[in-house]
Amino acid sequence: MTTLGQHEGAKSMTGGNVTMPDHDRLDLTEIVDFDRYPIAEPGRPASRIVGRCRAELAGDGACQLDGFMRPAAAQAVLDEAEMLSSKAFRTDATHNAYFTKVTAGIPARDPRGVRLHTSKRALGYKYWGASSPLRILYQWDGLVTFLKDVLELQGLYRDADPMGACSVMFHDDGDELGWHFDNSEFAVTLMLQDCVEGGEFEYVPAIRAADDENFAAVRAVLEGAREPVRSLRADPGTLTLFRGRYSLHRVTPVRGTTARVNAVLAYASTAGHRLTPLNRRLFYGPDED
Repeated sequence: MTTLGQHEGAKSMTGGNVTMPDHDRLDLTEIVDFDRYPIAEPGRPASRIVGRCRAELAGDGACQLDGFMRPAAAQAVLDEAEMLSSKAFRTDATHNAYFTKVTAGIPARDPRGVRLHTSKRALGYKYWGASSPLRILYQWDGLVTFLKDVLELQGLYRDADPMGACSVMFHDDGDELGWHFDNSEFAVTLMLQDCVEGGEFEYVPAIRAADDENFAAVRAVLEGAREPVRSLRADPGTLTLFRGRYSLHRVTPVRGTTARVNAVLAYASTAGHRLTPLNRRLFYGPDED
């Protein structure tokens, strides 16, 4: 049995007026479906999963592991997120697809001048209890090793930011994530709850490259071109790996009273990475400098 001994005797966590329950200690077999994804065991079974993920990332720019987190664990994380939701910080802002400043003098057809809309709530990592299945999963070294193998990286480290390391995003009725490129090479997300209508993850894989911004193609998508756009849908418990630096992507507006809720697991190629104080204020609120 694969266990996380460092979580033995985990205490309840208090955040403001919200007190999280003191869960029984969980081992990883209660969180990750190792029958489907035997990534904790060395040898051929894990290698097959790694090979599949590499192939899908190379071909599609994204890889989904359906049911990676067991249903009961995903529901426990969702319940905890709802209990803590009053701590989530709401963002409602405009930006361009590059998250750079839109200045006067940008040419009329330059996509860097197109303003897009994002609105959501973000719940930072510091609010999660030590015995939360989400925190246990994120702190498991085996997940880091698996991701490093899939992405063929020399080094990979959990983010050290107290808010941005592993946060949960709520997209409520009318919320959306506008078209954009990520600053990081890849993203790792875990779906906790899908909405009933809208909330589609749409992307255009490899629309730009390190030596070619391909502004004309980017502009066409921002103006409504649909031919190159792909869509992903994820059930609760699905782990998604996505190469977002060169793939334009967005979440379409959510409709209805059921929020779209997912966790974002952050990693870096160097140890000790943190958000800048400016970005922490932007994403998690003015009290998070």
